[in-house]
Amino acid sequence: MDTGHPAERLVERYYDEIYVFVYRQTGHKEDAIDLTQSIFLAILQALSTYDPKKAVFRTWLYCIAANKIIDVRRQSRPVTTPLEESELPVQEDFVSRIYDRELLKRIEGYVSGLAPSLQTVFQLRLYEKQSFGEIAAALGQSEAAVKNQYYRLLGRIREEFDPDG
Repeated sequence: MDTGHPAERLVERYYDEIYVFVYRQTGHKEDAIDLTQSIFLAILQALSTYDPKKAVFRTWLYCIAANKIIDVRRQSRPVTTPLEESELPVQEDFVSRIYDRELLKRIEGYVSGLAPSLQTVFQLRLYEKQSFGEIAAALGQSEAAVKNQYYRLLGRIREEFDPDG
């Protein structure tokens, strides 16, 4: 029988998946650890405001996490270091993965300049594969509104990053 404090049980149950969510977006272990800890502090402070009528608990957690990630991106922009010619990878498959990662970073940078609710829709759908219904419930919007925002955003991203597509 689990006799731990409710806060300890909450952290034990969700820490790994929130950490993975954060890591996918930061790409750095130390940053992900620090941000995950910050997210859990925010979750514990906001716990009394959770309303099960508005969202499933897990979705509510991810909304807090997504908002914290948005806050961190607002505060600092990543610094990129150019590669020397000798450091460039030669395998095509590896090159395409790096290109995809760089494209994703550019897209994330673009999305980070948009409204926070739009950023949250993007993050929860892309990184967490949440359903439109879950996202809508968490944001207090209709499912149709969330779908509309998401698909309009995809259209804007396509125009911005793939003008020939």
